[in-house]
Amino acid sequence: MSTIPVAERRVALVSDGSSGVVAVEIGADGDELSRRVLTASELPGYVREQEENDAPRWIIRSAREICPALLAEGVRLGRTHDLLLCHAILRDTAAVSRPLAASLRWVRREPSDEAPALFDVEIDDGPDDPVAEALDQFRDQRRVIAESKDGRLTLLCSAESAGGLVAEEMRAAGLPWNERVHDEILTATLGARPAAGGLPRRMVELGDEVRGILGDPSLHLDSQPKLLRALHRVGVHVESTSRWELAEHRHPVVEPLLAYKKLSRLLSANGWAWLAEWVHDGRFRPVYIPGGVVTGRWASAGGGALQLPRSLRPAVRADDGWALIVADVAQLEPRMLAGMAGDTAMAKAAQGRDLYAGVVESGAVSTREEAKYAVLGAMYGATTGDSGRLVPRLRKVYPRAMALVDEAARTGEDGGVVSTWLGRSSPRPSAEWSRMQSRATDADADQAEIAVARRRARDWGRFTRNFVVQGTAAEWSMIWLAEIRHRLQRLPEARVAATASGPFTRTAHLAFFLHDEVILHVPEEQAEAAADAVREAAAVATARLFGTFPIDVPLDLRIAQSAEK
Repeated sequence: MSTIPVAERRVALVSDGSSGVVAVEIGADGDELSRRVLTASELPGYVREQEENDAPRWIIRSAREICPALLAEGVRLGRTHDLLLCHAILRDTAAVSRPLAASLRWVRREPSDEAPALFDVEIDDGPDDPVAEALDQFRDQRRVIAESKDGRLTLLCSAESAGGLVAEEMRAAGLPWNERVHDEILTATLGARPAAGGLPRRMVELGDEVRGILGDPSLHLDSQPKLLRALHRVGVHVESTSRWELAEHRHPVVEPLLAYKKLSRLLSANGWAWLAEWVHDGRFRPVYIPGGVVTGRWASAGGGALQLPRSLRPAVRADDGWALIVADVAQLEPRMLAGMAGDTAMAKAAQGRDLYAGVVESGAVSTREEAKYAVLGAMYGATTGDSGRLVPRLRKVYPRAMALVDEAARTGEDGGVVSTWLGRSSPRPSAEWSRMQSRATDADADQAEIAVARRRARDWGRFTRNFVVQGTAAEWSMIWLAEIRHRLQRLPEARVAATASGPFTRTAHLAFFLHDEVILHVPEEQAEAAADAVREAAAVATARLFGTFPIDVPLDLRIAQSAEK
């Protein structure tokens, strides 16, 4: 994936607000050269023809707006500049003096199902002239990117735009899913599928056991207030029913209650109702949101793809004549930290092996478990427990890496902005946060106000400390995805039974992505070539970010029929 050359051909595709799409040829200065109005039926043929001729870079408002109709006809966009995804980066970046305006008039945001802070995006027909609005936005974005002289924002926007395409293509292709195996797992874990409105047998048994221990046969276990009162009555004084808090208590009710809650989560998140809603014709098709988290990580607006339990992975099965390529990166975030900081000692600890083992060998800690606690504590700002005790040892052995995250934390505590390696910047703390910090410096502030303000400052510092590392890891992953996609497109169609949908009936393709893991669905005859593509893409992603700095990002890769680990 290269930076965008100035002389490349650019064509904007913008919905006209009805059923058509306007294709606009864009000149080097961003002005309109010509336009053509395409009906829905004409669009796929037009795009296919342009891709076959000179493969322009398509300027699109959002991959979600334009890709589904094309993919349904077996047509894929090669390279894009996604105005929506790039706007989110260029609006907040601290890499330039004049970022973009704060909003896009044609975007409507809806809460997603992953977390209250994440958003799904829908394209609205707000502007009177959507083409003019899109071209104005593209020119503004080019201006911001041009101000970043080192090319990092160019690379970030290119990778993010490619991620938008990957998200839509994975939804169109779907992850191969064996419904029979899923049902068998649920039955073995929960008990036989209950009648409508009932609970499976194993949950009923555990629920009765919990109620018996608590001495309340009518207790509604899914009512948090009632459950807490019942726990307090038997001496289990907890403020919540979280797994971590309950596990700290030695009481007969803890084990069956935790087991009940685990089964309850499985039933509600991935039970038979989920199976009926999200898996059809042997494919699981979630809705991904690239850049849905402020660090650049993906979110999900349906299907919960980013929270699939390990117990269901056996249901991910390749079709006959096909195989899965399952690849993930070990300790991606600390490896990114070593690269960002230019910490050769930490890079050496990661070279060709388990990074935690390398930390032990350095003498910083005694065991792999201690190494894991220490490294994670360094990235997440742990100050108590084993992590807090071990983190100071890392400062002696890896001073450059620790200085980077410590400085990011200090910046956050002061209300400042930090940025990832390629230039995605953190949000500023809220106005309430700033007022609280200001109030704490007043002469008449009491000790309680000062204590709360300091705690809030430390919390924000922990966020910015992790932001730079998690965000850079997300950038590496986006480049990895883009490079995998590019290499798979070079593979010819295979002689295999056509079972996938859209343009993926006989071609290797990405089927699943989870932060630092990918799953490909590939014809068996192309499995080795696809595996090589994944490895090559990882090496390129690392070189794109850190050049010749000797940081190793090894993959755990296997070719299999099932995603079960």
